[in-house]
Amino acid sequence: MTIAIDQPIQHKPLSFDEFIARYGGDNCYELIDGEVFDLEPTGPHEEVAAFITTKICVQIDATGLPWFVLQRGLLRPSNIGMTAFRPDVAVVDRDELTKELFWSDESILTLGSSIKFVAEVVSSNWQNDYSRKVEDYAVLGIPEYWIADHAGLGGTQHIGKPKQPTLSICTLVNGEYQIQQIRGNQTIVSLTFPDLKLTAEQVLMAGR
Repeated sequence: MTIAIDQPIQHKPLSFDEFIARYGGDNCYELIDGEVFDLEPTGPHEEVAAFITTKICVQIDATGLPWFVLQRGLLRPSNIGMTAFRPDVAVVDRDELTKELFWSDESILTLGSSIKFVAEVVSSNWQNDYSRKVEDYAVLGIPEYWIADHAGLGGTQHIGKPKQPTLSICTLVNGEYQIQQIRGNQTIVSLTFPDLKLTAEQVLMAGR
């Protein structure tokens, strides 16, 4: 039996504790409303995520802020049941970790205040990145969220027609994301990292 990439792999809803017991040791799974999704990232997907991580780490180091990049850690929002996201890239504020209940024992975050930036590299189940996570990351108060659709997989309502590789920069304003879609040699404008000098193409083509 072949499991589709980034698709739910079971029919019975799982609680967070059941998810941790079965899949907690494997960073290729996340839980959304009791459904387990097998992320199984492709090589190009991981290259894009690694490129974003590298560039963001340079910015963090230059500013001297107490931040670091967490890859494949779990974000279990305390206000959302049976859900544990696994962002491709997340920038964590070390000063906020004293408020996190699980952090000293497990790589699990529950508070949006711990996260300054998050990025998702789009795979086959693009709906989660463009809809569910846009809503939930905004509710959590995460200031900036990138959706890197390097293969142009998202629906036309999100990336236009004809579909093409698109980087969506979601900036939190009054509790909701304002979304700017950029492509090609358009410059990224990041409020979190104002000195970042990158184009959409540099990010989206990192896996080619």
